Amino acid sequence: ANMTYELKRVFASLPQMERGVAKVLGGDPKGNNFLYTNGKSVIIRNIDNPAIADIYTEHPHQVTVAKYAPSGFYIASGDVSGKIRIWDTTQKEHLLKYEYQPFGGKIKDIAWTEDSKRIACVGEGREKFGAVFLWDTGSSVGEISGHSKIINSVDIKQTRPYRLITGSDDNCGAFFEGPPFKFKFSSTDHSRFVNCVRFSPDGNRFCTAGADGQIFLYDGKTGEKIGALGGAKAHEGGVYAVSWSPDSSQLISASGDKTVKLWDVGTSTALTTFNMGADVMDQQLGCLWQKDHLLSISLSGYINYLDKSNPDRPLRTIKGHSKSIQSLTVHKNKGRAYIYSGSHDGHINILSLGKLKMKTGENDCFSGKGHSNLVTKMAVDEADQLVTCSMDDTVRFTNVTKKEYSASNLVKMDIQPKHVSVATGGLTLAVCIGQVVLLKDQKKVFTLDSLDYEPEAGAIHPGGSIAAVGGGDGKVRLYSVQGNTLKDEGKSVEAKGPVTDMAYSKDGAYLAVTDEKKVVTVFTVADDYSIKNDFYGHHAKVVTLAWSPDNEHFASGGMDMMVYVWTVNDADKRLKIPDAHRLHHVSGLAWIDEHTLVTTSHDASIKQWTLKF
Repeated sequence: ANMTYELKRVFASLPQMERGVAKVLGGDPKGNNFLYTNGKSVIIRNIDNPAIADIYTEHPHQVTVAKYAPSGFYIASGDVSGKIRIWDTTQKEHLLKYEYQPFGGKIKDIAWTEDSKRIACVGEGREKFGAVFLWDTGSSVGEISGHSKIINSVDIKQTRPYRLITGSDDNCGAFFEGPPFKFKFSSTDHSRFVNCVRFSPDGNRFCTAGADGQIFLYDGKTGEKIGALGGAKAHEGGVYAVSWSPDSSQLISASGDKTVKLWDVGTSTALTTFNMGADVMDQQLGCLWQKDHLLSISLSGYINYLDKSNPDRPLRTIKGHSKSIQSLTVHKNKGRAYIYSGSHDGHINILSLGKLKMKTGENDCFSGKGHSNLVTKMAVDEADQLVTCSMDDTVRFTNVTKKEYSASNLVKMDIQPKHVSVATGGLTLAVCIGQVVLLKDQKKVFTLDSLDYEPEAGAIHPGGSIAAVGGGDGKVRLYSVQGNTLKDEGKSVEAKGPVTDMAYSKDGAYLAVTDEKKVVTVFTVADDYSIKNDFYGHHAKVVTLAWSPDNEHFASGGMDMMVYVWTVNDADKRLKIPDAHRLHHVSGLAWIDEHTLVTTSHDASIKQWTLKF
């Protein structure tokens, strides 16, 4: 009986955001999908149902921008090294058509001609800031010159005669005629960086938006200035992005003043101001007008669907992770499964697989102030509390039904915790740097310190009788839990190397330990912790493991980007998922049921796999 797997769902990351840096969104010509980037991934999302997503992961470097060809058949994506990859959108494999390196340095924006034959790209080249070339040969069709600093934005008029425009950190916009494209003149209307330049779909106008809060309008054919939106200033803060309506009569603009504005181009007045919030994370750094959808992107990475008839409340907000995910657990509540994941910046996401109010693939978060740093480990205890430990030196107990952080559910640790596990009777074991702490009912009741080893991971037996602590010396020490104390009875077992993670099976029959020497060792609890099996297969340090609810299988993930699903009774019966998250380490694993595994990674995405045994 062979074991097989199938990737069932991909829950995509949000865009990766940076303060004060515009985020370019791409839209497909049919209006069904939109594009953005996070790390080395290009994410394609369905605009009507954003839970449907596809991730392209073939860039070896961080990708910065991706744009559909007007034909809709190809996407061009550019990365920080200056590589442009042009790849197929119609096949699931996304085969590479061409790859070019127009200049050395970060690509910040890409534009196609309407016949999908020529591509312009701009950015932070060392020798030049832009290039325009034929898509199929890479040969140059003009020169992007006339700027003295980084070029942030480029666009090409989608009607003939072709025109090309750019906007730069030298505070200038530039106007080109072609092909071959030649510099005609600069505009010096902005007093600060030009962040975004865009032609209207009909080609009659273009606009430039800047860090000075200004948006200027120009004639699309001649480049003559027509005027400014909103008179003296369009926005109180810098304008990071603009996007035209399909009929060229309106546009939206996204600003650091935490608003998006909808403009009537004919009268240069704002028809609607969307107030997106009061927090710095509510700064708006990108926008896209697709058919009837008006999207904007907050600094938090949240994707907002704007509502023209109710400007203070988006129709929907797509939440999730924008930073790499470090920890993961699954919990069933009233028969529905929820995936909890914690990221590098302390954000915890709740992903619903349920059919109640939250649809499958819908993301939510706890209200209030949570962790302020990397969430290293999480588990749900018998009181339905999500127990999390973070590099902010706290352990939190958050009620999964109430879904809000509270100051009273926070335990301050003396020293940074790196691992938590839970057991019956309100017990939590926290493994900290140089210290092991036993908590009961959210209170510290016992601390082991001045240890002669460095504790790396811990596991408390589901029945609450034993606390196993794995050390950097490769030993697993077994402390007995007596009342509110941990007693060292001199009992230990050996892993194959420095311990990285460990967990008891759900029924408490086995203890599995992963180590830096690429091995997983399983001990039989009732047989005085004798070795049941050693599991070999990983090519690099194993960092995480999780037991199946049926206690017959467990999964492990490593720095080799592999996930293995093992059979406890037969070390040779194993399933290998290579490239589970391509080019990214697997950081977390959890099971929804015996045949459903969830994986997550530093690519900030979550994947659901169906396993057949």
